[in-house]
Amino acid sequence: MLRVEKGEVEFDEIEMSEHELSGSMGWSLIAKASRTTNLRGGVIADAIGAGKTVISIAIILQGIKAARANRSFPRKSSATLVVVPPGLIDQWKREINKFTSAMPKVICIYDDNALNEYSLQEFIDADVVICPVDILEATHYMGRLARVSTGSSKNAEVPKLPSQTGQAEKNGASGVWIPASSADPYGGANNPRNQQRRNESAYFTHVYHSYIRNIRQKKFKPQEKGIPLEYFEWERVFVDEIHECLCTSKDELKDAKSKKDKDSGFFQEKNRRAGREFLGITTKNISNRPIVFRKAIFGLTATPLLDSTNRVIELANLMGNAYVIGLSNHWRNLEKESGRDIFLTNFLEPKQSREIRKNTYAKCQDYLDLACCKNKNEEDMEGIELVKHEEQVRMSEEEAELYKKSQSGINSAVQSFAIKPEDFDVTAGHDVSKFLRQNAKLACRGKKMVELCKKILSGEGKTKIIVFSDGRIGAGDVARDCLMKEKGLGCTWLDKDDTVEEKNKKLAWYQHADVTEEDKKRPRVLVLHFAHAAGLNLQAECNNMILFTPLYVGDGGTSGDPVSDASTELQAIGRVFRPGQPKSKVHVYRIEVKGPGGEECLDTHLIRRNTDEDTIQMAVNADD
Repeated sequence: MLRVEKGEVEFDEIEMSEHELSGSMGWSLIAKASRTTNLRGGVIADAIGAGKTVISIAIILQGIKAARANRSFPRKSSATLVVVPPGLIDQWKREINKFTSAMPKVICIYDDNALNEYSLQEFIDADVVICPVDILEATHYMGRLARVSTGSSKNAEVPKLPSQTGQAEKNGASGVWIPASSADPYGGANNPRNQQRRNESAYFTHVYHSYIRNIRQKKFKPQEKGIPLEYFEWERVFVDEIHECLCTSKDELKDAKSKKDKDSGFFQEKNRRAGREFLGITTKNISNRPIVFRKAIFGLTATPLLDSTNRVIELANLMGNAYVIGLSNHWRNLEKESGRDIFLTNFLEPKQSREIRKNTYAKCQDYLDLACCKNKNEEDMEGIELVKHEEQVRMSEEEAELYKKSQSGINSAVQSFAIKPEDFDVTAGHDVSKFLRQNAKLACRGKKMVELCKKILSGEGKTKIIVFSDGRIGAGDVARDCLMKEKGLGCTWLDKDDTVEEKNKKLAWYQHADVTEEDKKRPRVLVLHFAHAAGLNLQAECNNMILFTPLYVGDGGTSGDPVSDASTELQAIGRVFRPGQPKSKVHVYRIEVKGPGGEECLDTHLIRRNTDEDTIQMAVNADD
């Protein structure tokens, strides 16, 4: 990474274009252009607990003298900007203070109010500035950006941040397809609001970037406060949990549209959208992106999205704008276009030849070899044992009846305990979400969780317990309600109305030992959604974890992704089973609900699926 920052790593960028020649031979003409550039960024993709944060701090520290020499009024800050998920702001500050005293000037920007506490000169003189990736969602932040840009005390135009990406159309039609015209290739199958969404998305980007251009041309006094982050030029940039800002799955888009899931966690689709806008992922010229740096930009992730060339292409684009073959036609540029455009591209234009596909895969691998580092932590985990428990409980006859009735769309004659998500067909009107929600709120599940918490705390009164649940199906609310109803138990959870600073404070209760009497009186159980799993360090005080429900994300049929779900569960377990765990054993309890007669049900199927060795091997990139 230091060689990348110094501009010593060269990368050959190429582009290829193919054109069929006339005649019956089937020959094609392939044009190729290439250039050699220096990489401006990379990815620290070390395994969970292998020290991504420490490596980042070391990079900042080794260049701190040069960074301070580079700062100058009005825009050039000596600070490294660290962009993180909202729940990791205080954790990053604590890690910096833990490993060094040489960087005393660390500024934490939780929201617009925090921004207003610091002057322009303080930002220029800072060593590190930490901000949430979804800062554009912070109340009044966009309003401040608009007012500062226009120089008016009145509220300037503040476009609404689109709740989702612009392109979310169907890519196929079922049944008999009779298009009305060439302008409507899907015969009316697509939502007419899609074009409106694309317009809103494009308009927000246009207005946002125009405000940034105006701000950078303005002059401010050193003591002026509340200057937007986009104004400054940073020494370097780190983006923690970079995979959260990249690809958004169809399921995440679906959840983003559903009001019932709007409070499921930090990483809603709007937050992903906010992060992508803030990082300037669709802006090719990095000097025009909202975040400008002098040295390099690095992404941190233990779960890099490397399962397709598109994801590697996008990762390279974000990390310093390295051009990997095919970027000009990458789907991120198409997401604001219409389904008709994509249809014509996919079905009417010639397919890529083997030669182009071979070069695309080769260049993606070249980028990974040069720009990504991945260290593992097997030695650091020696002496720490992961103890897995499957806590089985049987549902009552009444619960069994509700369980079967929740299998919406499945013929009543075949409704049974053996029904799996794969048996649901969304095109036939089946609704797997009702089934998943009913499975989560089975009373026997909540009772088993309460029983486990009491058992753990009776043996280790000072320990703290982490409960992970699937917020998409309301499982977090169920777990919270069960714990709060139990006298003498209770729990802590991240409420939708909590500020970013309040959420960081709550998480800190479970990252440090109790010191005051007030600390000792707090609940010993923290309820988190799987969406909160990324990046948290909870190992110092917690060595017991309960997986309230096994994870399944999908609509049924073949839409589920076992590798992704297994990876998310492993990330959750990695919050406590990681280097720095002081206990010799980490206990992970999976609650497995069975039928009244011990019949295998949904839990058994999903647990078997998510713990399959081959699936786990793929989830952790074991063969990289």
